Amino acid sequence: MTPTHPTLETPAIAPFERSFTRLAQANLAAQAAEQVALAAAPIAAVQLLGAGITETGVMAALQTLPFLLLALPAGLWVDRHRRVPLMVAAEGLRGVALLVLLTAALAGQLSVPLMALCGLVGAIGTVVFSVAAPTLVPDLVARERLARANGRLELARSIAFAGGPAIAGAAVAWLSPAAAFGLSAALSLWAAWRLRGIQEPPRPARPARHPWTEVREGAAAVWHHHLLRPLLQTSVVWGMSWFVLQAAYVPFAMRHLGLSAEVVGLTLAAYGIGMVVGALLAPRVVAALPYGTAVLCGPLGSVLAALLLLATLAWPSAALAAAGYFMFGAGPIIWTITTTTLRQAVTPPALLGRVGAVFLTVNTGVRPLGALAGSAVGLMLGPDAAGPACMGVMALGFGLQAWVVFRSPIRGLARLPEPPRVVAGSRDGVTAA
Repeated sequence: MTPTHPTLETPAIAPFERSFTRLAQANLAAQAAEQVALAAAPIAAVQLLGAGITETGVMAALQTLPFLLLALPAGLWVDRHRRVPLMVAAEGLRGVALLVLLTAALAGQLSVPLMALCGLVGAIGTVVFSVAAPTLVPDLVARERLARANGRLELARSIAFAGGPAIAGAAVAWLSPAAAFGLSAALSLWAAWRLRGIQEPPRPARPARHPWTEVREGAAAVWHHHLLRPLLQTSVVWGMSWFVLQAAYVPFAMRHLGLSAEVVGLTLAAYGIGMVVGALLAPRVVAALPYGTAVLCGPLGSVLAALLLLATLAWPSAALAAAGYFMFGAGPIIWTITTTTLRQAVTPPALLGRVGAVFLTVNTGVRPLGALAGSAVGLMLGPDAAGPACMGVMALGFGLQAWVVFRSPIRGLARLPEPPRVVAGSRDGVTAA
């Protein structure tokens, strides 16, 4: 398919290439801001405020609500309007929420409800970035470089995941929560500033249509596609299982494994280190394996990671916990890079925002269920039994997500599929199958 904009091989693309660099830098800062804040909040809640799995589970659930409520509206917007101004506004809003937490920490007024509320507001920035950035990438780079560009974005995110939790744990333990929230606010505001410099390629105007019609088109494009549907189903199960773990891990690690706040931060940082390693290995994995096999590396890595964390029930160990989080980073980051590229390759350009929003809404919409499931286990079983029970539920869930994708057509892909064929005169560039 002939690109509708210049490619990186032509001189005219130079401004867009610089814009992609800005996008990658803003992505690094925004992801770092999010990860420092996400790790600092539950550590501060447990260590300073005496919170348990129920409270941390509710915090995690509230932080995922914007994904459920705002992803589809954001997808409609980015398919019709300029994406950069929306991203700048959302990232600025996250910076303000983090400044509120900084002020409260300095005044000694931190509370679990305030951290949960600010986490909810801050997650708006993550939602908008997650929907808009993948739709910008095909406009800024040529198709043959999509996987490399996606890998670069994911590598930046991986670095944030690697450093964020360790910095948060050290800041809360050695300084104060204010240090962690102040750093997060500065990073978020810097990301908003970098986003402002992106030169967004113009897109043709589209006729106004009812929003519900456009949402249904995006959902239908996912559900009726033989590759997109199993991607969505696998991600749903993965997200629920991951948030059962997210709700339970910090209290489990501190109470059942006897880890300090600093060590908990280090085990969480192993997740980011695994992401960095996985992002660096992804190009070689994609080059060496059939495309479908490369995609399967993520689900397999998640199963191994779950088994390592489950093993801490018999052998309480920070090393085992860190190894589990490392594998949760290394395997699924290859999944993210390969499936994002696959989704961009098979989705018509005019549907990229809505298709991405459907994935984000469904994937993260089920995450509060996972977080609340962890909280419910805590309420039913009590603090002593809740952690081990959540580890078992988590392991079963990750086994199920691997089964879903292994029985799908994705496993048989030898290479990245060809781009969809645009049907002349079709609505929104919807293509023939």
